[in-house]
Amino acid sequence: MRVVLVGTPAERARGRRALANGVEVVGEAPTLSAAREIDCDAFLVASNGRQPDIPVEPLTPRELQVLELLAEGLPNKAIAARLDISDQTVKFHVSSICGKLGAANRTAAVRRAVRRGLIML
Repeated sequence: MRVVLVGTPAERARGRRALANGVEVVGEAPTLSAAREIDCDAFLVASNGRQPDIPVEPLTPRELQVLELLAEGLPNKAIAARLDISDQTVKFHVSSICGKLGAANRTAAVRRAVRRGLIML
């Protein structure tokens, strides 16, 4: 998985040290807005344990649809078929959802969305 680290320089350094094998850091940025300019699979919002100063952006209606199907455990191809969009578009939406929720992967995105009341299981 290719990720962009988001946060202060110290937070990004801690985040880099905590990453698992198989996770490739393809860039770093101080904000989510700046991170969106970098091609990646997900955004990893690093923090020092306190709430990050990065505001949560609202999800679009289509992102909410994709998120609900993610919560059902569907793979990208099945989501694409249900919504009549391409696999690449699904991948784009998943990346955007993860970035907006500050999640490292689709499972974490679903967890965070449930906690915030965006979706129900």
